[in-house]
Amino acid sequence: MNHAVLEGARAAQAGAGTRVLKSVCRSCHGGCGTLLHVRDGELIKVEGDPDSPLNRGRLCPIGTVTRDLVYHPDRLKYPMRRRGKRGSGEWDRISWDEALDEISERLLAIRAQYGAESIALGTGTGRHHIRWVSRFGNALGTPNWCEPGFAQCFHPRVNTCILTMGDYPVCDFTGDTPAQCILYWGHNPVNSGPDGETRFNVRDSLAAARHVIVVDPRETELAKRADLWLQLRPGTDDALGLAMLNVIIGEKLYDEPFVREWTHGFDELARHVAQYTPEWAEPITWVAADKIRAAARLFARTKPALLEWGCAIEHTPKCIQTIRALSMLPVLTNNIEVPGGWVFGMHGIGRFPSLIEMLSPEANARRLGADRFKMLAGEGADLPAAHIPTLLQAMREGKPYPVKAFLVFGNNTLTTYANSALVYESLMKLDFMVNADLFMTPTAELADIVLPAASWPELDQIAGLPTIAANVVLGQQRAVRVHECKADEEIFVELARRMKLDGCTEPVREVLDSQLKGLGLTFQELTERGFVNIPIQYKKYEEKGFRTPTGKIELYSTRMEQMGYAPLPYYEEPPESPLSAPEVASEYPLVLTTGGRIPFFFNSEHRQIERVRKARREPRAEIHPDTAAALGIADGDWMWVETRRGRMKQRAKLTTGIDPRVINAEHAWWFPEEDGPEYGVWKSNVNLLTDNQPPYDPAMGTYQLRALLCRVGKAD
Repeated sequence: MNHAVLEGARAAQAGAGTRVLKSVCRSCHGGCGTLLHVRDGELIKVEGDPDSPLNRGRLCPIGTVTRDLVYHPDRLKYPMRRRGKRGSGEWDRISWDEALDEISERLLAIRAQYGAESIALGTGTGRHHIRWVSRFGNALGTPNWCEPGFAQCFHPRVNTCILTMGDYPVCDFTGDTPAQCILYWGHNPVNSGPDGETRFNVRDSLAAARHVIVVDPRETELAKRADLWLQLRPGTDDALGLAMLNVIIGEKLYDEPFVREWTHGFDELARHVAQYTPEWAEPITWVAADKIRAAARLFARTKPALLEWGCAIEHTPKCIQTIRALSMLPVLTNNIEVPGGWVFGMHGIGRFPSLIEMLSPEANARRLGADRFKMLAGEGADLPAAHIPTLLQAMREGKPYPVKAFLVFGNNTLTTYANSALVYESLMKLDFMVNADLFMTPTAELADIVLPAASWPELDQIAGLPTIAANVVLGQQRAVRVHECKADEEIFVELARRMKLDGCTEPVREVLDSQLKGLGLTFQELTERGFVNIPIQYKKYEEKGFRTPTGKIELYSTRMEQMGYAPLPYYEEPPESPLSAPEVASEYPLVLTTGGRIPFFFNSEHRQIERVRKARREPRAEIHPDTAAALGIADGDWMWVETRRGRMKQRAKLTTGIDPRVINAEHAWWFPEEDGPEYGVWKSNVNLLTDNQPPYDPAMGTYQLRALLCRVGKAD
């Protein structure tokens, strides 16, 4: 059946007068193909696109409630200006012209007095507009844009792999050959599905795999299904990875021809990891040496095999070398650029016109953190971003220079930045703050002007998935308009025009068209097709080598050495742990891990939506029954969890699937049903406990979000 006939059949099935538009769900950044049913300008139904290679008609709990999101009565409906002091909770409705004029005037005045770098921009993880935030900043002249995950989630892997391999590898979930061994490391994608590796194609690949290995402190659904579950101490992933390298090299389980021809620095690596035996790793990781050996052997001997890794490995201040160690497991076993293994993308979307060329070398050098963290903010970054702790210090103390304005697009900063109390103190020092979002949040309540953002069915955008690889290119099209809500991308364009900037003034669709030139499509043509699935070409390196200085995968990294960082991966204990801080452990004897995903929410989002909220009314912290019994805590009790930075409470969930020495707390909790302007943000927010103070990862500036020391007790 051809495309036109198929669309006609779908429209007839949907009902007379109903249009069925292809789009892509962005309620997280997973990228499931969708069909939007629209009648008389109203979105009446959302269903999965059965043709999409990323989800094949399926939607997760979040995607199924899209209509509830779009028409939620608590949506921000029009621009508002704060009345009274910051955090007063008092607002006046204003027009878009008033809002944009005031924002333009205030920003131009601040730029004239303090310099463009005194204006910072922030956004949330993986949102549709993320590249537009830095684009507007570059046009404005400020290098200071940030996203809470940039040093803590995904981009440490991206930047490290680009330096090591010349590109970022993704799992071959949409090819014809299923992986026979999958190593899930610090990742539970059946509960999330990030960056185009949706929970659906992960489940499909899991069903086809002969062997599964899981590295996780918690007995997740994946761990229960695994051949081997390595229950490591949180924060010791680097030690475990190095010990597995020791086994693969020491027992000659590596692919000798591939390693000889296509890697650089193998001999140096082999000598280096000889010290990291499984027996050395066992007391550090809490994983038995024989189990470490078994996992390394199983991964090395089963072909094809792939590593499915998550952001847990990026939550301690030694994440870059952890990533380096883990990335070498598929490399040494020749699971790179093979069907069913790790593959480099087809890059179906052209490079986004970020306008970074508009920043002078002097402006780039003034990016907060650029002088120290070159893989986050400087020459080693694929997309340079400011270092958040340094940015917050500039807000509070004016050091190294003052930051006076902060524009936040799609981020609930008080729940998603580490050390929330210090974040609050920093935001309260600002001269001017703007927040664009779908709902009023504790963060938006601190702004001077709040803007009503469009949800994903209300805007035009494209998605190249998996992220970076862009093997599948999907069109996201505006299906409806709700209230006075406006797409973030359109807000940037209108501000740039009002401020008479030299860039970021083109219509949004013109930019999207420019990115699709390589496919020979316009944005309109892409939305009519829904998506383009580009067949993967394997072993592309055989033609041109790897895009590194040596033309090979650099086990010994020449780029990192050039920047002054260690060229070989090494072990480093987290700065706050039972081994590195025994004096702290005497008061806070338990190890805290955070960040486990809840399948009904995306980070801090969607807690307003009743149909998913009923599945998780309250936050839950996992604790072993023996630990709970010693403290008089019963299942379901409210339980204090406390670190040196603060305390919060969550419901105790007793489980034998966690070590008695470990506590797992859920992240990003707030309570939109409670009274504003705080909405319960100080009640159960795990970022009251996390640490954004030094030491940081020397290359990436990463701080400690897990493997922290804590204590717990029954809450009254």
